[in-house]
Amino acid sequence: MIAYPASASATDWTVVCLCAAWCRTCEDYGPAFAQHAAASGDARHVWIDVEDDEELVGDIDIETFPTLLVLQGDRPMFFGPVLPHVDIVDRTLRALQQHGPSGDPVGELHRSAVEQVIALVRRNLGTAASPR
Repeated sequence: MIAYPASASATDWTVVCLCAAWCRTCEDYGPAFAQHAAASGDARHVWIDVEDDEELVGDIDIETFPTLLVLQGDRPMFFGPVLPHVDIVDRTLRALQQHGPSGDPVGELHRSAVEQVIALVRRNLGTAASPR
């Protein structure tokens, strides 16, 4: 897990990118996500390799990479695969900040795994709702 330093102005929003080292798309997306994290002041950014961190996140079944989990505090606001473009992170955050999620962002199949990811993020960032 890589937790990128957040700016002092970061809110209680966290963007978690779930990827795998073997995935060429993730390999290409990783540096852009890191640059976005360094330049972003509206959210903390976390990169989790679902295989390297498997003992921490449990048996999460990700079918499409990259998959984003967007949190407001500890509350999931979005969970799903996205195209590997950082502008999608910006658009997703803006939409969620303005309108909230549409429906339940985490289906029953992934609920337990997402809860494990949230706990991991909370342990590594302090309380997810507290800006660092």
